[in-house]
This record gives sequence, structure tokens and C-alpha cells, in this order.
Amino acid sequence: MTTYKFEAFTTIIEKNIRSGIFKPGQKLPSVREIKEQYQISISTIQNGYEHLIISGLVESVPKSGYFVSNQPERAHEPVKTKHRPIARDATFKNNLALTTSLMMGRKISEFNVAAPGDLLIPQKLLLRTMQQVIREKGTGLLRYYPSNGSHELRENIVKRAATYQTIINPDELMITDGALQALYIALAAICNTGDVIAVESPCVFSVLEVIRVLKLKVIEIPTRPATGFDIDFFRKACQKNAVKAAIVTPNFHNPTGAILTDEQKKMLLSVAHQYDVAIIENDIYGDLYFQGHRPATIKSFDDSGLVLTYSSYAKTLAPGIRLGWLSAGKFMERAEQIKFALGSTISPLYQETINRLLSGSSYDRHVRAFRMQLAKNAYFAINLITTYFPKNTSIATPSGGYNIWVRLPNDTDMIHFYNQCEKIGVRFTPGSTFSFSDTFEKYFRVVIADTFSPKRIEAIKLAGQRLR
Repeated sequence: MTTYKFEAFTTIIEKNIRSGIFKPGQKLPSVREIKEQYQISISTIQNGYEHLIISGLVESVPKSGYFVSNQPERAHEPVKTKHRPIARDATFKNNLALTTSLMMGRKISEFNVAAPGDLLIPQKLLLRTMQQVIREKGTGLLRYYPSNGSHELRENIVKRAATYQTIINPDELMITDGALQALYIALAAICNTGDVIAVESPCVFSVLEVIRVLKLKVIEIPTRPATGFDIDFFRKACQKNAVKAAIVTPNFHNPTGAILTDEQKKMLLSVAHQYDVAIIENDIYGDLYFQGHRPATIKSFDDSGLVLTYSSYAKTLAPGIRLGWLSAGKFMERAEQIKFALGSTISPLYQETINRLLSGSSYDRHVRAFRMQLAKNAYFAINLITTYFPKNTSIATPSGGYNIWVRLPNDTDMIHFYNQCEKIGVRFTPGSTFSFSDTFEKYFRVVIADTFSPKRIEAIKLAGQRLR
């Protein structure tokens, strides 16, 4: 059975902490000391310490090293049960009470809505294109369209995917009512009630809700900002369980911002082939890279039909454009039946509008400007948090997408923090909503898809200052 390389030293440190040999506040061996003793790489050691930090056993002090957490009561929690390859019922604990509430008569500064803000939506482009479509198509927009969507729109999606080396068969492609419906169809086409699936942890709340509704069992796979989806852990899960599917966001994961390398994508696909696990690939943020080239999809490496890829235009254009797509691979026949049962036609106006944008250069021009603005927002938000939040706050720096993933120091009273946020008038997404467990209670997500007005800047400043 495959084990983590870092377990060579983390197992001993964890045992010593839990047994009381290592006391709260005690300094732990340095990276250099562990490297010399165990002959493992610095990155492996850092991953090991990150594992201990996430477990609540260890704290990192910048320029000083690693120390036993000063929260002794947390050191005795059965932390390893939070992420292990054992299936369990997907009973969702609703932690949304920790979010700030909308106060009457006062506008909230929202950093929790994963959608472009009004000033970043290409309003003129969308409305002008819709008006053109209405004039040209007329009453044709009031009739049913093909169940799987406009043939011309599907052809344009296929052509655009080919520009980033993703080959999609038009006959295995359907237009959906947004990304969430695409995910629902994909899961329902593969799984039956009680089946086991693997999901990223942390995982976006809406995905967890779909899993809960379908009554599936889940194995949470650790997904870290620096290394992404833990493929070794996933392999262990497949060895011990009959995993039917894995939901993965390889490009700019929500909320960590992690991206898998091409080599990691191939390795993940290899494990899926070995254990006959369908990969449901969420690529809604793939176009929103900050620099370089658009990252490849997992599907671009697959010729078996085992990968189902879905995306949406709600994140790149406007949340009200409820139009997405699903490339269902070898599961297409079952997916078509489910799609028809959910409603045979997606808005003809939205389909024709997106088709018009994809047919020319308008969509790509908008996305180019949008992702540049997101990059500026990301660096601006990171600077604000670094300046005004406590010094032991850790921030995952994304290379694309919408999100900043923030971890507060272990001694932070999160209820007090969210209460202060409510008084200030600022709303973040609590980390507790990203898992079926309580692994991410010290985390919160900041969405950067809106302009940073003076009011929003002040809200972040005050939220950080109230913690000091």
C-alpha cells in the first residue's frame, strides 16, 4: 500500500504531541534537521508540516520555525478521521449560521458570492448581442430547441475546446441549465443511491448539496493550495472502496486556487483507469488564468470516455446567464435520459446569445480583460489581508480563478470573528461550509470577482483589525 513520504517523521511528531512528550509551545525540529535525519526533500517536509498544521497540532511562526500548537485541547482530537479513505454517509451539517446576516437598511460588502460583480459583467456586450439575436430570430426563440441544445452552439463549443487540445465529440455534448445541472446529470448518470464517490476537500457548498440530494456516500480527498488534489490519497481510497466517480477541479480549484500540473492530471487519470472510476471534471474556471497559457483539461489526455467534463458561462459572463455544458463521454445515453427528465430545452435566447459570442472574437476579448482584472484583484486582496490581519494568517496565492483561501491563527475565536464581520457589514464564506467535517473551521474564502471600492477596502481592513 502506498504511503506518504512525510509520514516517516510526521507520525513520530504526532505521537509525541498526543502522548504529551512534546508540550504546547515547544519548538519542533527544523526543516534542515529533518532533511538530514530522514533524507527526504524539503518540499516533502513542508507538506508534512502543512498536514500537521491542518490537523491543528502544529503552528508555523514566520522566520522562527514550527511549534506545538498552544491549543492542547485540539491536540487530542481524532484528527485523522477527517481525511481517510473510508466511506461514510454524506449528512451535511449546515454551518451557514456562521455567515454574516443581511442587516436591514445597510448594504453588506459581499466577498462570498462566486459570481462577477455588476461592474465586471460585460453588460453592453450582452444586451447588444441579445437585441441582435431577438431581431434576427424573432418568434423562433419561443419554440423548443433540441433537447441536447443548438447544434451550431455545440459545434462552436467543440471548436473552442480544440484550441486548448481538448477533443470533444459533438454527439457526447449537451447544453445544460448551468454547471450545477451538468454536475447533477453526470453524477446521476454514473451513480445509484448509496454509491461511493470521491470529492475534493475543501469542496464548494453547492457540490456538497448535490451529493446530499442524491444520497451518495463520500470520501473526502485532501486538496491543498500548493499541490492540489492528493492523488496518492485517492489511490488509497480506490484500493479500499468501490469508488464510482471522483469530482475534481484541476484548474483553479474553488476555494484553494490550486492547479494540477499536466503530469498530475495524467497520474490521476491513470488511477481512474486502473480502478474504473469515472472522473467528473469541473472546468468552469479554466479560462480565467492570470498569465501564460490556458491550462489543459484532464479530458485532453483521455480517449476512454471515462472523463466527463462540464463548464458554464455564469462565471465568465454573468450569473444570470444560466447556460452550461456537459461532455458526458461513454455515459451519454444515460445522461440524455436524465437531462430530458429535468427539462428538455435550455433558454433559446441564451443559447443563441452565447453562440453569437463564440462565433466571433467578442467572448475571448472579454475574457482576456476579465482575467487581467481578476489578477489585479487577487494581488490587491492578498496585500490587504497581509497588512491588516494577524501576522500568523496564511494565504493561498492563486494563479487563476475567483478565490483567495485564508487560514486564521489557531487561537482565533471564529464565532467572534464572524460576529465582528456582521457589525462591520462584511461577508466572507466560512471554511466550515466546504466540508462534511469540521476540518476547515479556521478558514474562510474571499471572492475577488468584484471591484474594490473604498467601502469594500475599508471593510476588509476593519475585519482584520478587529482580530489583532
